[in-house]
Amino acid sequence: MLAGIQTKSIVRRTFGKLALTLFAAATAFAAPAPAQAEDITVWSWRQEDKAAYAKLIAAFRKHHPDINVKFEAFEAANYNTVLSTALAGGTGPDVVQVRAYGTLGVGKPDYLVPLDKTMVPEFANFPDSAIAAETMRADGKLYAVPLASQTMLIIYNKELFEKAGVTPPNTWDELVSVSKTLKEKGINPFGNGTATAWQNETIVGALLSSQIGAQFEQDVLAGKADFTDARFVGALTKLNEIKDYFAPNFSGVDYAASQQFFAAGRAAMFAGGSFEIANFLRQNPKLKLGLFPSPVAKAGDPKLVALYYDGGYAINAASKKREAALKFLRFIGTPEFGTAFSNDLQNISPIKGVAFENPLLKEVATLNQSAMSYIMLVNFRYQEPTGSVLLQSGVQKMLAGKATPAEIGAEITKGIATYYAPFKK
Repeated sequence: MLAGIQTKSIVRRTFGKLALTLFAAATAFAAPAPAQAEDITVWSWRQEDKAAYAKLIAAFRKHHPDINVKFEAFEAANYNTVLSTALAGGTGPDVVQVRAYGTLGVGKPDYLVPLDKTMVPEFANFPDSAIAAETMRADGKLYAVPLASQTMLIIYNKELFEKAGVTPPNTWDELVSVSKTLKEKGINPFGNGTATAWQNETIVGALLSSQIGAQFEQDVLAGKADFTDARFVGALTKLNEIKDYFAPNFSGVDYAASQQFFAAGRAAMFAGGSFEIANFLRQNPKLKLGLFPSPVAKAGDPKLVALYYDGGYAINAASKKREAALKFLRFIGTPEFGTAFSNDLQNISPIKGVAFENPLLKEVATLNQSAMSYIMLVNFRYQEPTGSVLLQSGVQKMLAGKATPAEIGAEITKGIATYYAPFKK
C-alpha cells in the first residue's frame, strides 16, 4: 500500500514538473520578441562621399540603433535619370538626395513628402535662404533638409603670389595689375579654361559678383531690370578684359584640365567654387591656398561672393518607412551632423553653430556674410531655356570673340522672357 502511495506521489511530482516546464516554454514563446532593426535606403549622386557617409551613418545609429541605413551613390551624370525613372515607377529609396531650387531635380511635388517645422524642428538651425532653396516652385511647399552651401570666389596659390611679390587684389584694376605682373614673371595668372560650358557660369560668379551687385539681382526679381542692364553688360565687358590671363589656349581647356593645371602649381589663381578646395588639396596636399572675393569696381564698394545651396535630403512619397526616414532627416539637421559633414567632407554646412576645423572653410563662412545669389542657378534654372545654359553658352561665345557683351545680355533676356513674366514686353 505504501509502495503504491509513493508511486502515485512520484507520478504527481513528475507530471507537475513537466507541466511547469511546458508552461515556461509556452510563456517564452508568447513573450514579445525584441524588435528587429528597420532598414532604410538613401540615394545620392556623391559616389566620392561613401566613406564619409559610413561615419555619419554610424553616428546616426548611436541615437537610433533600431534603424539601419544603406547609402547608395550613383554616377552624378546619370543620377537624375535613375532617380526620375524610379520615382515615376513608384519605387526608389526611402530618402532622396535632391537638388535645390525650382523642381528640386524631381520634376513634380507628388514624388516627395512635404515637410514643415513641426515635423522637423531642426529647420530652426538653418538660415531662411537655405530653407527657401528646398521649396518647390510649383506649390511653394518645403520638401527637403538643406545639405550644403557653395561659394563662388577666387582661390590663389600663396607661394606663387609671394614669388611674384603681389598681394590679393581688392579692386578690378588691381586684379588686372596683379595678373599682368604674374604673367611678366613667367607665372600663369589663372588656371581656368572655358571649354566646359558650366565652368563659364562659375567664372562669372567668382569674378564678377561685386561688379554685378546685389541690387541688380533685386531689381531683376522686382521686374525693374533685365540682363541688358548696364550693370550686367558692363560686368561681362570686364570679363573680356581678363581673358588674356586665363590658361594658355583657354577656349580648348576643359574643366578637368583646368583643375589639374592649378593643382599642379602651374597657375596662381582659379575662379571657381568653395567645392574646389578639398579637390585641390587631395591632388596636391602641399598647396598653400588663400581666398578672396570678387574684386570691386572702386575701393569702398561692397565685396561680394556668389552663394547657392547645393541640394538636400527629402522623403520619397512611395516609402513605406516614413517614420524612420524622418528620423534620419532630423539628424541631418543637427549641428552634430553639420560639423562632421563639414570637417569630413571639407564642405560648408549651412547649419548654425557648425565648428569648422579647416581655416579655409572658416574663411569661406566669413565671406558668405557678404553674398549675393549665384544668380542664374538660384533664380532661373527652373524652366527651359534656363538662365544657366543661356549664360554659359553666351560667355563661351563672347570670350571666343563671336558675340559682344550687349548681345549676350539681349540673348539671355530674350530666352528667359519665354517664361518669366517681368521680361515679357
